Amino acid sequence: MVKVLARHRKASFHYEILETYEAGLVLTGAEIKSVRAGKVSLAEGWVSMEAGEAMLRQVYIAPYQPSASTGDAGGVRPRKLLLHRRELNKLAGAVAEKGLAIIPLSVYIKHRWAKVKVGLARGKKLYDKRADMKKRTTQREIAAHLKQQR
Repeated sequence: MVKVLARHRKASFHYEILETYEAGLVLTGAEIKSVRAGKVSLAEGWVSMEAGEAMLRQVYIAPYQPSASTGDAGGVRPRKLLLHRRELNKLAGAVAEKGLAIIPLSVYIKHRWAKVKVGLARGKKLYDKRADMKKRTTQREIAAHLKQQR
C-alpha cells in the first residue's frame, strides 16, 4: 500500500534519471502529520552527501497548523535520508566522479513510513529538452489522428 503525496513533476524534463533509490525520511512528530496531509514541495529539492550520510535539502514541509504554536515548525531544513551503506557509497562515488546530481522524485507513505524516491540524475542540455518536447508533440498528434479515424 503506497500513497504518493508529492512529486517533482519537472524532474524528468530537467534531468535524465539514471537510477532510482527508495530512502526513509527522518521527520519530527509534527512534520510527519504535515507530510501525511500532503503539504510537501519538492520543486527546489536536492540531496547532498555529508560525512557519509545523505541529507535532503531545500524541500519545504509546511508547518502543521494545530501544533504551530509549540515551536515545532516545518519549513526548509536539512533532513536525514536513511539508505543502506552500500547505496550511500555508490551514490557518493557517482556524484564525486561523474558530476551527477541526486534529486528527490517523490514523497510517499509506505506501510506507515515516510519514504522518498531519489534519483541519480544527469542534467539535460537545451537541445535534449527540445528533442523531448518535439517527441511528445508528435506522439500527441499521432494519438489525436488515430482517435479521429476510429
